[in-house]
This record gives sequence, C-alpha cells and structure tokens, in this order.
Amino acid sequence: MHVYCDFDGTISVEDATDLVLERLADPKWELLEEQWNRGEIGSGECMRRQIALIEATQQDLDTALRDVLIDPGFVSFAALCDIRNIPLTIVSDGVDYFIRSILSRHGLGHLPVIANRLTIKDEDGRQSYTLTSPYADQNCLAASGVCKCRSLMPDDLRVYIGDGRSDFCVSDKPELVFAKASLADHCADRNIPFIAYQTFSDLTESLVSVLPALRGKAFKTPRHVAA
Repeated sequence: MHVYCDFDGTISVEDATDLVLERLADPKWELLEEQWNRGEIGSGECMRRQIALIEATQQDLDTALRDVLIDPGFVSFAALCDIRNIPLTIVSDGVDYFIRSILSRHGLGHLPVIANRLTIKDEDGRQSYTLTSPYADQNCLAASGVCKCRSLMPDDLRVYIGDGRSDFCVSDKPELVFAKASLADHCADRNIPFIAYQTFSDLTESLVSVLPALRGKAFKTPRHVAA
C-alpha cells in the first residue's frame, strides 16, 4: 500500500502559491491566471510564468510561507502512516520549495515531495525565481507541470487524497480515493468510486476502519461514501 496526497487545499488550508503571488508578485500574475481559467494555457506554463514575476527577497518569501496553515489533523495522519509502515508521498502541481518549507515547520520535512522545482538565483543582490517541471509529461491532457498519473508507482494498492482540479486526471487510477471539494464533485459526476472527507481527522478514522480489508485486499470502494 502507498498513500499519495495532494498539498494545496488538501494538506494546506489555503493555496501556498496563490498566497505568495498575492503578496510578492507583480500583479500581472492575475492575467496569467485568467488565461489558465479560460483554457488558453496549461497549468504548467501558467505557473512558470507566474513564479518568474515574484519580486521579493528569499527572506520575504520564507516569511510569507510561515503564514500558510495546514490541516491540524495531517501531522497525526502522517504519524499513523509511519507507525503502520505505509509510504506517504506528497504529489503536487505546486512548488517544491514552498511545500518543503511548510512541512519542515511541522517536523515533516522528511516526506518525499513530487512537485515543480524552484530555483532561486542571486543576481546583483536581487533574487530571481525560476520554476522547472521535471515531472511533466508532454502527453498529459491537463498540460500540468506535474503529471500525477505518471507519478503514481505501480503499487498493489494505491490510496490517493485530493481536493481539486489538478487531481481530476489521476482520480480514476488509484484503488482507493479520498476526495473533497471539486474533486468529490468530479468523481461523483463520473461515477468514480471515492470516500468523501472534510478534514484529516475524519479521513484518518475512515482509513483506519478500512485498513484490515485493504490489507486483505477484500475491500471495494463504494461509489460514494459521505464524510
């Protein structure tokens, strides 16, 4: 068994990239967001161009990231996975530096992170920010910076946790899906089996309750189980 978990809006209460852009980037980032919403550019291109618009020192960036809150139950969930020897990997179309900084603040900097890669360069006393996408796939229909479908390993049982648009394309691949917000709507509309949740506290209870069946491979996800 292997648990894969989205970050922004799933582990974090708010989108870390949006917070950084709102505080530290040239307002032109919003025009790029509108282009993405209209389907004119993919999320990968959108984020790369937005990140290049950040106008701040690395210290300013780190200060902003300290304001990003995470679901209070996630630390306990990660501890459960550790105790039960269940690998837990963060799979996000967000920014690795942002994610690692936030997780490290909660003692979870050791968790594997699959995300877009941020490079910070110092040029004449000013920082410049470049985003690359080592986990992209040119055949990805979502044109994401991170192809979540490709990121899932061929484990015998994969558990996926997510909440939004970047999780749509991968939602029919894992053997068990926990979903909320627009991902839950997406799964319900397409008859993709999932278990609904609101917080990691109730998600943890749900996972514990089905673990015996999962271990015995006798579990079959209902079409929809409400939180």
